[in-house]
Amino acid sequence: MLQNKRIISWVLSLVLVLGIMIMPSGVAFAAENQTLTIVHVNDVHGRLAGNERDGSMGYVKLKTKVDQLREMDPNLLLLNAGDTFHGTPEINVTRGETMVEAMNIMEFDAMTPGNHDFNFGYDRLIELKKMAEFPILAANVVKEADKSTDFQAYQIFTMDNGLRVGVFGLATAETLYKSHPDNTKGIEFTDNIVAGNKAVKDLKAENVDFIIALVHLGDDVSSKDTSIKLAEGVEGIDLIVDGHSHTTLPEGNMVNGVLIAQAGYYTNNIGIVKVNFEDKMLKDLKASLIPYSEAKELADDQEILDLIAELDKINAPIVNVVVGKTLVDLDGAKPNVRTKETNLGNLITDAMRISTGADIAMTNGGGIRESIPAGDITVKQILTSFPFTNALAVIEVTGKELMGALEHGVKDFPATAGHFPHVSGVKYTFDASMPVGSRVLSVFVGDEAVDLAKTYTLVTNDFMAAGGDDYTMFEGKPFVAEGGLLSDVLIEHVQKLGTLNPMVEGRIVAINIPAIPEPEPTPVPKPEPTPTPEPSKEYKEYVVKQGDWLSKIARMYSTDWRKLAEFNSLKNPNLIFPKQIIKIPQ
Repeated sequence: MLQNKRIISWVLSLVLVLGIMIMPSGVAFAAENQTLTIVHVNDVHGRLAGNERDGSMGYVKLKTKVDQLREMDPNLLLLNAGDTFHGTPEINVTRGETMVEAMNIMEFDAMTPGNHDFNFGYDRLIELKKMAEFPILAANVVKEADKSTDFQAYQIFTMDNGLRVGVFGLATAETLYKSHPDNTKGIEFTDNIVAGNKAVKDLKAENVDFIIALVHLGDDVSSKDTSIKLAEGVEGIDLIVDGHSHTTLPEGNMVNGVLIAQAGYYTNNIGIVKVNFEDKMLKDLKASLIPYSEAKELADDQEILDLIAELDKINAPIVNVVVGKTLVDLDGAKPNVRTKETNLGNLITDAMRISTGADIAMTNGGGIRESIPAGDITVKQILTSFPFTNALAVIEVTGKELMGALEHGVKDFPATAGHFPHVSGVKYTFDASMPVGSRVLSVFVGDEAVDLAKTYTLVTNDFMAAGGDDYTMFEGKPFVAEGGLLSDVLIEHVQKLGTLNPMVEGRIVAINIPAIPEPEPTPVPKPEPTPTPEPSKEYKEYVVKQGDWLSKIARMYSTDWRKLAEFNSLKNPNLIFPKQIIKIPQ
């Protein structure tokens, strides 16, 4: 295919030369304008079908949009900046194969591996690479033993308009600890700047017109290697298509003359970079995003729908697999997990702590959605109890920060609150009669009283680690390790234990609990006169759905939860309810 494009380009060039030879003297050609469209996504994390709850359009709508864009400009490259093959329970069952099939259908041109693309092990990643009808590029991933590699460093694309585009890939060295260490045994991630400079030099020797670095590095200040440092340290890159930090760059970020593009995560945006050339010389380039709010009305692509239907058939018997047995009911009832210790809260936090080796585990009661009755435990029951695609994140906290997190967790007690904290490796006592911020009386980590100056490793879910449920004391902390999905971790834990009998152990003790007053009867509303028509609203209205939280709604509309709280006069931003109207300022 590429060879045919080169022949066509050569013939066109010959015709142009002959045309110049026979034109009368004094007649000049206008400069030839050429375009290139780059469509990119990153950190898809297994979103094949898409999900309105997390604002993801999925590949099912992405393909529809890409097909439209290809009709507008056939000189289009579709790129993926990593973290695609793993991430949702329904997609994990084929260990990445279904995502490769979808990407083949969509005719992706290239991707680079993200840290979570190693989650099924290095050997499985190489198997997926062989299934892919597109190159997986990584110029800095080699084997420790002999420095050989299983990956292409770069790929050159000759477009229909004759442009030659070079794309090289870089993976993050954080994969060594942001995927299970066993997944990268014997693998080395070489220096990004050295690998980048070599790739640019090799591509220039191939006389390319435009160079793209397709990378999974991110721009998080806590990371040692970032796309920003790459732009500053490697000359000759025209565009960096980035992933890893889940950053939304509506117009890209220009660093050292290099445009960096990143499209958020979960396919909540489609990244677009439009490039213009004049006689193969770069004239300008511009980045933009198509957000979920614009793309959600797109029709679902039938080929991807058919693939999802096949996946559903595969999953159907798997979700009924028995993974263990419980001798007692596992309490996940909403009024309980949001106000007190339960045996299911203890079970999940134990699984989190044991799987990562952290000192402490903490998760929010709002993430536990259903009880599991005594008897056999199936995969489906665990997925029902833990339906959210939250992964484990290990961070470092001081004893003082731990105290602050616990104070925040119990501040609304005895009212039910999604941020109520379940724990493992910790015991704490709080006095519900004391003022908010001064309720926690004692905290023990293991058998020792908490040391406010000491640093502990704490595993939580990635929602809380990012400051979700207003755990701002965790926000911005670098992850020292990452784990699997909450549901996957619990499945593995149950399988190892076989038969369960978890108990309430006194990890969380509340004293001086005030009586909760009975709610006042709702007055019967009086009929109101027909209102006069209101002027056009300066806001949109969003109806809260089960499982929503304010910061998630804010991300859907590219705003801040604090603005929504103020605009809606919410006394407690942590308490929103299904069918509640949230006004979104325009």
